Parts: sequence; C-alpha cells; structure tokens
Amino acid sequence: MNHQEYDNYLLNSLVTGDASGIKKIYEKIYPKVLGYIYKHQGSEDDAKDIMQKGLLQLAARAQTKEFTITSSFEAYLFTTCKNAWRRESKMSKLRVTNTKTLTLISEEREIALAAYEQEKWELFQEKMNSISENCRKVLKSYFNKIPYAQIAKELGYASENTVRQRIFKCKSKLREAVQSDLRYKELKEL
Repeated sequence: MNHQEYDNYLLNSLVTGDASGIKKIYEKIYPKVLGYIYKHQGSEDDAKDIMQKGLLQLAARAQTKEFTITSSFEAYLFTTCKNAWRRESKMSKLRVTNTKTLTLISEEREIALAAYEQEKWELFQEKMNSISENCRKVLKSYFNKIPYAQIAKELGYASENTVRQRIFKCKSKLREAVQSDLRYKELKEL
C-alpha cells in the first residue's frame, strides 16, 4: 500500500467507523498531539479531548463535501488538532477573564467553527504554495519568528532592511492571492 492509498484507508476508516483503522490513526498521531498539548500547558485529558474533536471535525468535513487532503492525512489531522487546541486555549482564557458572561458553545457550533478555520487554513496554504519559492522561504522564516539578521544571512540578503522590504512585498503578494480567490469572499461572509 503506497502513501496515498494508506492515507485514503485512514480517512475511509474514520468516515466508516472502522475500528482497526481508527486504532492505527491513534497509534500514529495521538503521541504527537499529546506531545504538542503537553508543550502548550495542557494535560493528557486535554489531548484526548482535542484528538476526539479533531477526528470529529475531519469526519464531518469528509462527509459534507468533495474533500481532498493535499498534505498527508497525518499532517492534516495534526494541524486540525493544533488549531483546535489554540481555539480551546483562547476560549478558556475568555472564560477565566469573563466569568459573568460564561457562554457554552454547542458541539455543532464548535465543529462548524473548526471546519471554517480549517478552510481558511487550507486557502492560506494553497496560496502560500502559489507564490514564488523565494517568497515562501522568506515568509516561512518570518512566520516562525526567525530574526531578520538570521533571515538575511540564511537567504543571502544584503541587510535586515532588505529583508523587511522583501517580507512586506511577499506579504502583499500573498494577501492579494488570498483576497482574489472566490473562496475568500465566501469565507468572509460566514
């Protein structure tokens, strides 16, 4: 079974509820999710909840529309879980700081919100891949908070100022690519 076939097998297992396939998904991805959650002030229970949410969201997405995973199944699910944890962390901070207006979000709304965020992420990733390789390298370094001096050195720019200018131009190109896509307008209206 090649990589693509294996990814399809995992996705189909999730959609159909095949126990042995779902077990393989947990064996392969849960340890990474757990490691990420531990690293970001979470517990084992948090990791289990987030894994469950990630699987539910992915299953819901796979059933609702023509759905393809452009990266690997593992990378897709892991990103989904990371996004879910970021959202969860944000919500718990809001709950702590605003106890008078404690709001409980229903599971359906949570899944819909997660699916919406995932679509935004996919659009961003697709447009990121459509800009020049040089821009991709510059922006990935910038998004990973690598200092300008280091970016200049690694990518052969004359100065930090040149890097700043390049980042500005590349961000503009990326923004333009995202905003000119019809999906952006649809996502914006939601």
